[in-house]
Amino acid sequence: MSHESVVTPDRMSAKEWRVGISLAAIFGLRMLGLFLVLPVFTVFASALPGGDNFQLVSWAFGIFMLVQAFLYLPLGYASDRFGRKPVITFGLLLFALGALMAAWAPDIYWMIAARSLQGAGAISAAVMALAADLTREQHRTKVMAMIGSTIGLVFSVSLVAAPGLYGWIGMRGMFLLIAALALAAIPLLHSVVPDVPEQAHTPQPLPLSQALHDTGLLRLNFGIFSLHVMQTALFLVVPRELVSLQHIELGAHWHIYLPVVLGSFVLAIPAIMQSERHGRTRAVFLGSILLLLIAQLGLLLGMHSFVSIIVMLLLFFAAFNVLEASLPSLVSRAAPAQLRGAAMGVFNTTQALGVAGGSVVGGWIAVHWGANGVHGMTVVLAFAWALIALGMKFPRRPGYRSDAAVA
Repeated sequence: MSHESVVTPDRMSAKEWRVGISLAAIFGLRMLGLFLVLPVFTVFASALPGGDNFQLVSWAFGIFMLVQAFLYLPLGYASDRFGRKPVITFGLLLFALGALMAAWAPDIYWMIAARSLQGAGAISAAVMALAADLTREQHRTKVMAMIGSTIGLVFSVSLVAAPGLYGWIGMRGMFLLIAALALAAIPLLHSVVPDVPEQAHTPQPLPLSQALHDTGLLRLNFGIFSLHVMQTALFLVVPRELVSLQHIELGAHWHIYLPVVLGSFVLAIPAIMQSERHGRTRAVFLGSILLLLIAQLGLLLGMHSFVSIIVMLLLFFAAFNVLEASLPSLVSRAAPAQLRGAAMGVFNTTQALGVAGGSVVGGWIAVHWGANGVHGMTVVLAFAWALIALGMKFPRRPGYRSDAAVA
C-alpha cells in the first residue's frame, strides 16, 4: 500500500496544499481587478470625457459583473470540453487586455468597453472545477475555503490600499498593476498548479440541461443566490446607518470592516475543520444558515447599538465565509464529473445574479420602506433558505458515516 493511501482523511496531501494555495493566489490576483478600483473608480471615471453623465459612470462601474454573469456558464462548459487550464489562461489574457485598455481609455465609452473586456475573463467556474478535479472530497471544502477566503482578504486590503495607490500611481498605474498581476498568474497556473490526471478528463460532457434541472444543484444555486443578495443588501444600508445612527464618517468605516472580516475568519476556520474532519457537513451547513438568520434579525432590531452592530456583522461574515466555502464544494460533489465546469458556471451565474438582485431589489425596498424593509427582506430570505436546505441531500463522503444522505 502506498504512502498516499494510508494518509488519513484528516490530513491534506502536499499536492492538495499546493493546489489550494496556488489557485487561491490566482483567484486573488484576478479579484484585485474588481475590488482594488472600487473605492476610487467613480471619482476617476467622472473626470473622463463623458463622465459628467453619471448613468454612463454607473455602467462602467457595473458592466464588469454583468458580463461575467453571462459568461460564467459558457466558459465553465468550455472547460469541460477543452480543459481547465486553457480556459483559465484565455480568461486571464482577456482580463489583462481589458485592464490595459482601461489604463489608456480616452473617454467613458472606451472605459465601458474596457471593463466589459475585463469581465469577459470569467474564470471562476473553471478555477473551482479545477480545484475539485485535483482534491479529494473530504478536503474539498478546505481547498474551496482557501480560494474563497481571498475574496474577503482582497476586499479588506483594497479598502485600505486603494486610496493610497491612487494617490501614488494614479488610476492608469492601478490598471497597469492589475494587468501585470493577471499576466503573472499565467506562469503560476502552468508551473505550480498540477495537471488534471488523465482519468479525470471527460471529452464528451453530458447534456448541459442536466446541470440546469438537477434538483440538488438548484437548491445549492438558490443558496448562493440568497447569500449574495443578503451580502449586497447589507452593504446598501449598513454604511448609511453607521453614518446616520452611529455618526461614524464613511472614511473611517474600514476600521470596522477590517477587524470584523479578519475576526470572522477566526470563527469560520474551526467550523470548516469540524465539517471536514468529523463529517459534520449537514450540521455546520444548516447551523451557518441559522447564524445568518440570527445576524439579519439582530441588524433589524439592533442598529441603534454599536456593540450589537459589531457582533451581528461578525456573525454574518463568519457564516458567510463557511457557506462561501461549503457551497462550491457541495456543487462539485453533487455534479457529475463530466458537467463539473458547467455546474460551476450555473452556480457562479446565480451568484452574480444575487449581487445584482440584492442591489436592485434592495434599493427599491430601501426607497419605499427604508433600511428596516431591507433588513426584513433578508430575514425572510434567510428563513426561506433554511426551509429549503432542510430537505437537502448531502453527498456521502468516503470514510465518514455521518455524511449519509439525508432525505
